[in-house]
Amino acid sequence: MSRSNIHLLDLPNEVLFIILRKLTNIDVLYSLLDINNGRLDILAQDKIFTNILNFVDIDNISLIDRFCIDILPRIHHNVKYIILEPVLMEHILLATVYPNLTELKIFNFEQQIALKYFTDESSLRSIFRQQITNLILVNNDTNESISSLKDYTKNVYANILNFFKNLKHLTIIGPYVPGLSLCNLPSTTFYSSNLTHLCINMATFDDCLYLLDGRLKRLTTFNVTVYSINNSSTIVHNMDKLPNLKCFSLETLFRFQQYDQILSLLRRMSYLESLALYVCVKGRNRIIDGSCVQNDILVYMPQLHSFTFYINTSIDTRDLSYNLSRENIQQTLVNIGQQNATSIINYHTTYAVACSIFSLPFAFDYLEDVGNIFPNIVFSYVKCLLVQDNDAFRHEFFVRIAQSFPLLEYLRIFNIESQLLVDPLTLSSDHSQSYSMVEYLHLTSLDVGYSQGGNGGLEVQ
Repeated sequence: MSRSNIHLLDLPNEVLFIILRKLTNIDVLYSLLDINNGRLDILAQDKIFTNILNFVDIDNISLIDRFCIDILPRIHHNVKYIILEPVLMEHILLATVYPNLTELKIFNFEQQIALKYFTDESSLRSIFRQQITNLILVNNDTNESISSLKDYTKNVYANILNFFKNLKHLTIIGPYVPGLSLCNLPSTTFYSSNLTHLCINMATFDDCLYLLDGRLKRLTTFNVTVYSINNSSTIVHNMDKLPNLKCFSLETLFRFQQYDQILSLLRRMSYLESLALYVCVKGRNRIIDGSCVQNDILVYMPQLHSFTFYINTSIDTRDLSYNLSRENIQQTLVNIGQQNATSIINYHTTYAVACSIFSLPFAFDYLEDVGNIFPNIVFSYVKCLLVQDNDAFRHEFFVRIAQSFPLLEYLRIFNIESQLLVDPLTLSSDHSQSYSMVEYLHLTSLDVGYSQGGNGGLEVQ
């Protein structure tokens, strides 16, 4: 039987689109435009390949030049979203006029970029001031690289809202981004009558309350990571209801005592439809279980239809007036309709215990207080993990960690009980050959500094 020869151009457009979408839009445009084929030329200029252009990690100067001279002027009317680094901003954004460009994502952003380009003297002022409604900044700045949070807030964060007149969505992300700090600044700082979506890190919980004092009246979605919650804040904040806020996400990076402050904020959000919480609490005489969640939070949000959570309570069991059991905690979750949620009880010492309750699938990229006993589930998004237990970790534990955390990049091991208390024979180089190798395909950092006995038989390659 003869085999028929089918060429690429023999395929219908629908199939060609499927094939070409396996490539990046930049590759499609660079490879198919101006090759003397009218059909491919038309396909390449389709909105599928021209609405979004990602120039990040492209170091081919001739490719950039060709885009700026030949390609961008031909597709400029289709371009809605550009992703780039500061070094290419003027080159790309001034290559032509983009009448429909409204979204911009800038990688490797730093304060100096704001000082240079977010001003009236900037060559890009027209695009920034009038066109951009959605801005995403992948920020490289850290607290160590700036002079003060107050100056940074004024020079970067407040300046963005002042300069981008039509901005509706603002997202600022990065591993160690300086927190927005509004304390002791005028109430007009970081003010906008247009902003509806905000994702940002904040220095303190008080700063979060300042932000919700009425300066962002149209805010409907607010995702915030808070670095600290003051122990004894005496500041009196606006406690009016937040009727426009529909989606709220709060993550706290450190353990805190002021759980009631968070409850007070949440009870202002009566019209909330989506809530995500990642909080770690200490200094209580009761575990936060399903009953607490229902009575303290959910009962105040009648319109809520999406609830994602990780709530960790650290407690001294000698302060408890009842016996602590995972079965009882699990039942409190079932009682409030959270059948897919689960819990972990992890003993740090004889009396110090951390109890975590969380929704499934686990939606956060960070997890702490995992010990020798944890659920047999896959944490698909976790990249950073802290493991801690009263008992030493053995080989089987690290096998389970590798299986349950497939995307793990950072692993921190905290053991008060020395790893060296494990049978010394099992840690000898000869005996260790009997163990199977445990592979962490994405691991880039292993911190055993808080593990008694050093690496306790762990070999890092």
